[in-house]
Amino acid sequence: MIKVLVVDDSAFMRKVLSDLFTADADFTVVDTARNGKEAIDKVKRIKPDLVTMDVEMPVLDGISALETIMKESPVPVVMVSSLTREGADATLKALEKGAVDFVAKTAGPISSIDQIRTEILAKCRAATRANVRQLVRPPAPPPPPPKPPAFAPSTDERIVAIGTSTGGPRALQEVITRLPGNLPCPVVIVQHMPAGFTKSLADRLNSLSALTVKEAQHGDVLTPGLTVIAPGDFHMTLEREGYKTVVRLNQEPPVGGHRPSVEPMLESVARIYGPRAVGVILTGMGHDGSRGMKAVKNARGFTIAEDQSTTVVFGMPKAAIEIGAIDKVVPLPGIAAEIVRHLQDKQGGV
Repeated sequence: MIKVLVVDDSAFMRKVLSDLFTADADFTVVDTARNGKEAIDKVKRIKPDLVTMDVEMPVLDGISALETIMKESPVPVVMVSSLTREGADATLKALEKGAVDFVAKTAGPISSIDQIRTEILAKCRAATRANVRQLVRPPAPPPPPPKPPAFAPSTDERIVAIGTSTGGPRALQEVITRLPGNLPCPVVIVQHMPAGFTKSLADRLNSLSALTVKEAQHGDVLTPGLTVIAPGDFHMTLEREGYKTVVRLNQEPPVGGHRPSVEPMLESVARIYGPRAVGVILTGMGHDGSRGMKAVKNARGFTIAEDQSTTVVFGMPKAAIEIGAIDKVVPLPGIAAEIVRHLQDKQGGV
């Protein structure tokens, strides 16, 4: 039985979430709190297995409470966020501070929480299996600008493709900020996030990275050093147009419950780039991307999975490893260097 502490300044929201958990046999609500200060006190006293935390609250906000909880009484925390731009920015900050995941409140009446019942329960179950030690560890700060590494001249177009989910924003920050600005190829990323949140993630990474990072738009032309992140609620694939590779976005049905899904992105990368592709699978629950990583490997591309020791949730890397889709398993701090090493090898992947 998973013991949950529900934290929200709205009495109605506390009741809605409490009823949702109580109706499921896996959970029991051990208490509720109206603000961050109460949350800190009750986490210390009750020692729940999981906390759901509103972002905006009086007395003490959710992010400030989260910081204290992760320092003093680490426990998996799932944020409950608004869909506004401010809510998205605050949620990314919460993920940096140690929240496992977040659920976005739907627009309209708060009772529409029923529409995301399955998502809430699935994310909360997964959160209790998260590696809290990785969440307590502060995300690595961007390194000082290194001397740009030398890359052998090549007429071959290459690409780096990354898939991730739970724990992904922190992991992406560690990888993308360590890639050099003279990277000789584009980077394409699928991070499981709803619409509105991927723009905030792209802007955040762009501000920290030597690369240009943006939320992908239909028709974007991929160029060396450009990093694009699939927008929430859209699958992202790649297509050749003459001598150019362009981004295609669509709203075809979710794949494995995800839109965007890592699978169609990686499968298009394998089809277009073959042995010139580097596929990377990072932390995340479930198995999205395993089939796509296998496609990249079968096309003689180079594939990397994050090592279990650094993941928040080992689901996605584990699934890809288990089906033989991975060439190299690397702890998170070494993944950017592994990508660079492979790209520096003029024979790499060809």
